[in-house]
Amino acid sequence: MTTLQDCQALDAADPLRPLRAHFTLPEGMVYLDGNSLGAMPSAAAARVADVVTREWGRDLIGSWNSASWFDLPQRLGDRVATLVGAGQGEVVVTDSTSVNLYKVLHAAIAMAQQQDASRRVVLSERANFPTDLYIAQGLCAAQGLELRLVDAQDIPAALADPHAGGVAVLMLTHVNYRTGAMFDMQATTAAAHAAGALTIWDLAHSAGAVPVDLQGAGADFAIGCGYKYLNGGPGAPAFVWVHPRHADAFWQPLSGWWGHAAPFSFTPEYRPAPGIGRYLCGTQPIISLSALECGLDVFRAAEPLGGMAALRRKSLALTDLFITLVEERCAGHGLALVTPRAHTQRGSQVCLSRADGAYAIVQALIARNVVGDFRAGDPPGQADGVVPMPDILRFGFTPLYLGFEDVWNAVEQLRQVLESGEWQEARFHRQNAVT
Repeated sequence: MTTLQDCQALDAADPLRPLRAHFTLPEGMVYLDGNSLGAMPSAAAARVADVVTREWGRDLIGSWNSASWFDLPQRLGDRVATLVGAGQGEVVVTDSTSVNLYKVLHAAIAMAQQQDASRRVVLSERANFPTDLYIAQGLCAAQGLELRLVDAQDIPAALADPHAGGVAVLMLTHVNYRTGAMFDMQATTAAAHAAGALTIWDLAHSAGAVPVDLQGAGADFAIGCGYKYLNGGPGAPAFVWVHPRHADAFWQPLSGWWGHAAPFSFTPEYRPAPGIGRYLCGTQPIISLSALECGLDVFRAAEPLGGMAALRRKSLALTDLFITLVEERCAGHGLALVTPRAHTQRGSQVCLSRADGAYAIVQALIARNVVGDFRAGDPPGQADGVVPMPDILRFGFTPLYLGFEDVWNAVEQLRQVLESGEWQEARFHRQNAVT
């Protein structure tokens, strides 16, 4: 049996432990929701204040040049590129994940149909993140295409089926937001290409938590989030990557002035910037970008400690420990593991299901200063052959600031909530606006 002392010994030997000092976390809190909103870097408040009071308040419009505001999307993009296996000059940080998905999906559809106009299907996972599906639904409806949703295990067959209509684009989230299951990006991309389809990868639950190699996988397009594992703050700008072989092939549909080849020429005709620069659109959110830079600074501090490889090792060790402790200490309370056990198939979160009370259990944990989150299962009335998703207790493990004793404490609080029946109190069943 694993003991508290075992966990403390792991913390004492952890080479990444100094990184926790780079974050501001409430005393005594075990924060397991960094896969939804990352913790605040300690430097962020002062950095944002400096942008507001000095760069904006004193230097005003001159800061576009003196503070290098203008090229901030590209500079931060180069920082993100090192985390996702992209080259320098291939990523920009801009807009939201949904807006960036609209840009790359529109471009990918146009490219695929230029090669073969009979390709009329956008294929995705049924359990993909809803905003991705909403964006795809809107684009497909506007262009007379089909959005086809299948379960993850059925994607290879759906790509290869010669009678199902041509797949133009395969659009997937690398790590599933509800289950923590992770696709093999290289193998899945190869299967899509063999079927003549282009790939779009959403890295919202990957970037900064698991190693990603977009170039090595041969991917075509990728987008990702700045406010989860990158710790950029609520609503932080997202990022977008396009493989260099595609970057100049098409205009993206939101051809704003920031993506113009010469934005300050103010000509009435649009001329797209070369490469990834054309995936910018309007004037950039400088204050938010500056906050995100503080989150990316922590990854720079992690480089001499082993970088993403070390972070991945710790992430797997944390999630392994959580699974082990739940099974040792919470047995008999109806919890089932939803996240894959295999390291190659797991992101940086662990999801549990329970037939009843999942929401209330999470709320009871939050009251005890252990912050995870809840995702509701599928409503009744699923189509034949579709296995409904259960209610999920979801726990994210950010190796930058979580320790092994944190994991012990979280499971101990979970054990007490279950054994005492505390979760059955009425106060834990009241639904919040955001859960």
